[in-house]
Formats: sequence, structure tokens, C-alpha cells
Amino acid sequence: MVNRLKVLGLAFLLAVSGTARAADVAAPMPQFAVDPAWPKMPAKWKLGDASSIAVDAQDNVYVLHRPRTLKAADAAMAAPPVMVFDNAGNYVKSWGGAGSGFEWPEREHGIHIDKNGHAWIGGNNCPEGGNAGLKPVADDALLKFTLDGKFLLQIGQSNQSAGDTDTVNVHRAADAWVDSKANELFVADGYGNHRVIVFDSDTGKFKRTWGAFGKPPGGVDRCTVTAPKNFPDTIGPADYNVVHAIRVANDGLVYVADRENRRLQVFKTDGTFVSQIVRPDISFARDLALSPDAEQRYLYVGGGKGVFVLDRKSFTIIGAIEVPGQLGPGHHIATDSKGNLYIAQTSAGLQKLVFKGMK
Repeated sequence: MVNRLKVLGLAFLLAVSGTARAADVAAPMPQFAVDPAWPKMPAKWKLGDASSIAVDAQDNVYVLHRPRTLKAADAAMAAPPVMVFDNAGNYVKSWGGAGSGFEWPEREHGIHIDKNGHAWIGGNNCPEGGNAGLKPVADDALLKFTLDGKFLLQIGQSNQSAGDTDTVNVHRAADAWVDSKANELFVADGYGNHRVIVFDSDTGKFKRTWGAFGKPPGGVDRCTVTAPKNFPDTIGPADYNVVHAIRVANDGLVYVADRENRRLQVFKTDGTFVSQIVRPDISFARDLALSPDAEQRYLYVGGGKGVFVLDRKSFTIIGAIEVPGQLGPGHHIATDSKGNLYIAQTSAGLQKLVFKGMK
């Protein structure tokens, strides 16, 4: 299959810390093609909406889906919420769901596999959301498990969030990422709250929090995601609007996807604001993934009809991945050690994009 790469022209402008910068079309681009045989789902099970996807040190792929989104006729065949496949797409194991001693999320949203071999899971159910078959509770907790599904730690409790100033509970958190060097868990606490919040990844103890531009977090808690009606070519609103994904690079830069404000912000690990990219003309910053090379040269950013490729050193978007058969920008995305890209696209399914080298 031949890749169709959408390269951004010089007229394509982005706002970087308030300054327009043209995309660098001369930079080398990673190439991909869809693997139509991935994954191989066991015949006895069906997946609901595939919400999130993550990869462990052995390149096993963990898919977090929403069993309760299946139609009534398929409910009896619902797969466990966490499905694990190997790099070739073969089924490895599964686990998850309600259990003793923890509060499994009503509406599964994000999964992260840290470098120490732990799985972190959160949800984004809203009590007034009216989601069919779900209890009217807010998913205000994060759960930590072994990679075999043994419960280890819960941060926060359902229905207990006091908002953006709460240092104990999250509020419908979208994503998480562990900085293993510092043993810190960075959380995109973005559906109910409007912030990044950091905990000790061993104890769950609160460490710090910040909002847009590194300022104190604030905003209005809404069940319904409300995007701005207008996207002026400026630095954007003072508060976050669905902090949907977060990644901490090896060099200590923290990338935060502010989905509904169509912007990507960058911080130091202490919350110091560094820079941003705003795309007022198209959906942007839906999800994030880092390339697996030692320098992590590329940041993949879901938006538009595909996945933008950002060169981290120049902090410019150099192109976009839009190959035949691709599901789209993804709800959450991940990379493995070989450079392959995995997409979880909620109601559209999931897929593997095979890395085919540079061009």
C-alpha cells in the first residue's frame, strides 16, 4: 500500500506563542501504512467504543474500551474492558471491570502503561450526562494496576471532586503519564476540571497543579463539551477547555493537548510555561504520542482528518499522516519501540499504522 502524505504548504501558518511561523516542508517525514489484519479479535468477544490505547516495554498493546456501549444484542459478548494484543495483533490477555477495594470508572476513558510496568486507568462519566446504562456518578478517581490487572492504588473517589482547587480527587480525568525519573504522575484532568495535576506515582500524594499558561486553573464545569464558536488567531482563552492528552518527554518537556481550544501547550515539569501552538482553522490537539527514538524527535498530534507530525526541536508542524484506510486523528494514540503508531478512535474502532521509514 502506498502512503498518501499530506504535506503542509508554506502558506500554512500556526500560532506559536502568539507568533506566526510557517511549516518547514523540507524536514524528513516518517511514513506509515495501515495494517488491515491488526488486531485479531477473539471470536467470542466484541469491543465497545475503543477509547484509549497504550504500549508496554515488550510492545504489547493495551486497548481500553467501553463494554457498555455495545448494543443490547451484543452485550453478552462484551470483552473485558482491557484487551491486550501483541505487536502482530494476536490476543494475549484481558482484564478489568468492577472489583473489590476500588471504584472502576463508569465510562472508561484513558489508559497509560508506565515504564515500571503499571497500568493507570481513568474515566470521564458525568452524573448529568445521560449515558445509557451508566450509573449517575462522576468518575473522580484514577486507578493503578499491575499489567495482569491486580489492583495497587486508587487516587481520589467517585463523586468527591471539589473542583480545580481539589488536591485529593481528579474530576473526569482524560489521560495520565508517569515521569519515571521523578516518580511523578502527570494527569490531564480535563473534562470536569481545567488543569494538569501531579501526584507521587507511588503514594498518590498531591505535588502540584497548574492551568493554561502555568497559571492557577479555573473554568466552568460542564457535562456537555462546549467548543468556542469562534477561533481567533490569537493565544487563545485564559482557561483550558478539555485537557485531553498529556506526554512527558525524556528531556523533561511536558506537552498538554487543550482539545477544544485547538492548542498544544508546552511546560517544564514544574509547570513553567514554555510555548504553544494554536490551530484556529482546524480541529487540533486531540491526542498525543512521542516517537520512540532516543531524542523523541517527533510529537504526533491528532487533528483534522489525520495525525500532525511536529518536529520537537524546531517546534514546527512538518506534515500530517493521512494514509489510505486510516480511521482519522484518533481519540487516543500511542507508539511502540519500532515506531508503529496505534489509533483508538472510539466508535470507529482501532488500528495499527506500520512505520515504513523516513522520506
